[in-house]
Amino acid sequence: MELISHFIDGKLYSDKNSRKGKVFNPATGEQIADVELASKDIVKMAVENSLQAFDKWSKTTPITRARIFSKYKDLLVQNMNELAELVSKQHGKTIPDAKGSIQRGIEVVEYVTGITSSLKGEHSSNVGTNVDSHTLRQPLGVCAGITPFNFPAMVPMWMFPVAIACGNTFVLKPSEKDPSCPLKLAELAIEAGFPPGVLNCVNGDKESVDALLDDKDVQAISFVGSTPIAEYVYHTGTKNNKRIQALGGAKNHMVIMPDADVEKTTDAIIGSAFGSAGERCMAISVAVCVGKETNNKIKKSLLEKTSKLNVGPYTDEKTDFGPLSSEAHYKKVLGYIDSGEKEGAKLLADGRNFKKQGYENGYFVGPTIFDEVKPEMKIYKEEIFGPVLSMMTTKKYEDALKLVNDHELGNGAAVFTKSGNIAKHFTENAKIGMIGVNVPIPVPVAYHSFGGWKRSLFGDHSIHGPDGVRFYTKLKTATITWNEDNAGPEFTIPVLS
Repeated sequence: MELISHFIDGKLYSDKNSRKGKVFNPATGEQIADVELASKDIVKMAVENSLQAFDKWSKTTPITRARIFSKYKDLLVQNMNELAELVSKQHGKTIPDAKGSIQRGIEVVEYVTGITSSLKGEHSSNVGTNVDSHTLRQPLGVCAGITPFNFPAMVPMWMFPVAIACGNTFVLKPSEKDPSCPLKLAELAIEAGFPPGVLNCVNGDKESVDALLDDKDVQAISFVGSTPIAEYVYHTGTKNNKRIQALGGAKNHMVIMPDADVEKTTDAIIGSAFGSAGERCMAISVAVCVGKETNNKIKKSLLEKTSKLNVGPYTDEKTDFGPLSSEAHYKKVLGYIDSGEKEGAKLLADGRNFKKQGYENGYFVGPTIFDEVKPEMKIYKEEIFGPVLSMMTTKKYEDALKLVNDHELGNGAAVFTKSGNIAKHFTENAKIGMIGVNVPIPVPVAYHSFGGWKRSLFGDHSIHGPDGVRFYTKLKTATITWNEDNAGPEFTIPVLS
């Protein structure tokens, strides 16, 4: 049985006496590896190693950091196939889906190859008589990232490239359910030229999370996961005087107007609701049809097209989406479907009894569609994180917008329409962090920032892009005047290496 360890000080590190977790192939339900779970002492070792590396790395010029990231980007592209295989084998998503997610991570690496522009300060001359003022952005120290199982490559790369490019060092704690890809990312960082300790990776569970939250040498923590854990990380971390950006769950609505193109809208719903088995915080999980006729048209098209979807293992090139990531999550999603049926939602498509020949023990759930969903139902209030779509109908646009705004989660939302007025109104008035107009998954590109509103984000900064740079740096303002120049003829300017 393969044993997956940690990556500390530029090399793999194993603690043979550590507790161990199990890693499964979700398509077969078979255990494929053991993973070491870091103790508090191992986490401390990684943090101290990153702290030792910080002083020299923080003094490295931004252009030098950018050039190393340029090499890193090339290595990620060259190793795309291996990275995707690691993601798919342990998570279950298809190879094209895995490659797409890795590419979104690489785009953040591309963004930080231009970090020199993002770290420029502002300057004002003559704020007073012979007085100038300017600002600097300086690194924080050791930063950490706690990342989820659903994107073991992309989400880590939304964090550590920005932090490291800004001059910090970083300790990554990925999900223990699919830990191999993050370790490969760390190995490639060393190959690209990052000094040992700049990026460390420790695998673990709650014990390692709490160790990072409590460690006085960790200055900032980024988190992506469920809302309850995000709130816990935020309150625990800020209580310990750390900067925290904690991205939580979502219940993303798509408002469908009567003038929306039925075929294009249906295709958008299928891709966003069922792609990656619905295990995305930007998945569309609620389709709000304005008018009964709109509902009937969309429903008919959805049922026809979803019946043709191919659910299976990543090794089958015809697979549209794969299994859920773990047995526990599989049972949780089935429980939500049971709940929706008991509460009176109309089950149009039931994915509970889906079985794939040869993969009967895999964690597969077929496309599931509920109609006549009500706001008080559990399947509407809570994030399901599976291939389950809730359909609702309102009489008018204002009622649909109210549904969007009344929900406690505010990650993303979309409106499908041909009306510029509706699009503008929705964009300006939806209480949501990320908006799509005829775009089902409005994930910002790397040079913008990703983050929700309400209980989808705890903290003041979104992730990656300009907000990521602000989060991983502290602002310093200098006010300077010279009454006289006292430098004599013997004065020499020091040369900085």
